[in-house]
Amino acid sequence: MGADPFHLVWFGADGFSVKSWATTWAGRGGTDWTSPQLWIDLARALERAKFDFIIIEDSSYVPDTYGGSFEAYVKSATATPKMDPTVLAPLMSFFTEKIGIVPTLSVSEYHPYLLARKINTLDHMSRGRTGWNIVTGSNDAGAQNFGYPGHRQHDERYDVADEFFDLACRLWTSWEPDAVVLDEETQTWADHTKVHTVDFEGRYFSSRGPLNAPQSPQGLPTFVQAGGSPRGKRFGARAANAVICGVEGGPEAMKAFRDDVRRLAAEQGRNPDDAKVLFLVSPVVSETDAEARDKRERQKAFALEHPELSLLHFSRHSMIDFSQWGLDEVIPEGTTTNGHQQSMAQAIGKTPRQVIAHGLGAMEFVGSPDTVSAQMDEVMQEVGGDGFLIANRDLNRRYISEIADGLAPALRKRGLTRQEYSFDQFRDNLLEF
Repeated sequence: MGADPFHLVWFGADGFSVKSWATTWAGRGGTDWTSPQLWIDLARALERAKFDFIIIEDSSYVPDTYGGSFEAYVKSATATPKMDPTVLAPLMSFFTEKIGIVPTLSVSEYHPYLLARKINTLDHMSRGRTGWNIVTGSNDAGAQNFGYPGHRQHDERYDVADEFFDLACRLWTSWEPDAVVLDEETQTWADHTKVHTVDFEGRYFSSRGPLNAPQSPQGLPTFVQAGGSPRGKRFGARAANAVICGVEGGPEAMKAFRDDVRRLAAEQGRNPDDAKVLFLVSPVVSETDAEARDKRERQKAFALEHPELSLLHFSRHSMIDFSQWGLDEVIPEGTTTNGHQQSMAQAIGKTPRQVIAHGLGAMEFVGSPDTVSAQMDEVMQEVGGDGFLIANRDLNRRYISEIADGLAPALRKRGLTRQEYSFDQFRDNLLEF
């Protein structure tokens, strides 16, 4: 290869839930969604395609933001039902050898000790291939399930995340790396002098420690975070090995976002190369360019003919009921939210119909595998790195194959992505280039 390749990551949108159903290529998606087999198939296919990792998205509530009711969400299986990604993750890692597996866990729903213990266990079980997608929570329905009236204010949620992260890291390192000695002569399994309390007292959390298991293979898990607001971006630059973001404004805006994350990382004493920035895209791939364009036009037409399906997501993320506006009514200036601020800011001044259309056309890669790989190459050269996060809410095995067996080989042929994994552990592969 000439220049460094870029990274490929998969975003499991809507988590361990109902995927495609009542569609042409759904198979038994509506009835077999509780089986882990689709996810195991996905992990094995993406490992064959040399993806770096898979994120399993999650949330812990049944949304009712749109129209003030569960009805539309439950009827369409949108963002609900969902099951625990930390139960799914070890099954995916068991059937693979190199690819990273990243469940999503919220700092609003766990105590740091419980989360640290869970992730430590998963990293041991995966032999060093577990990550943590750090989220703060945004919809008040999730907070209310855990006994709170609602979420803290947006920026304070990241203050909580900072403290949570610091305590969890201290727990993960409360056993020194060489604490386990396995000395049969003295019958010493581990050296107790290398196991330490953390005695952490913070504003939001406290813990005596130590964790009741040794350091896992990676020591610390690999950290992933998404946050487009200034405060969220600062937290990601401080903590994350991979910062994930949606595409807004094309390559120039993508480059500006990446440059900003790298600047913030350097300001906090980090090597900017240790904070990879990955951009969310949904390539449309078919055998020919014409077939792919036709497929994309059908997707757009369906979305605009069924606007509610998109607005359900905008509503739950922003915590603003989009049903209050007509499809061609402008969302007024001054509309504020304690939910996802970036997505709401992008909606101000547009109509709901325009919001849907804008989301559909944010960054399009459409064509044959060769055409799409050339498009991705051009964009990544302009942005400067670090890779793409591929997502598809209507996940089915056909789309997995189009990406893993069509697009990924075309990218490798051009030298744009890794040919093989160089390391056994997740972080080592992610930070290789």
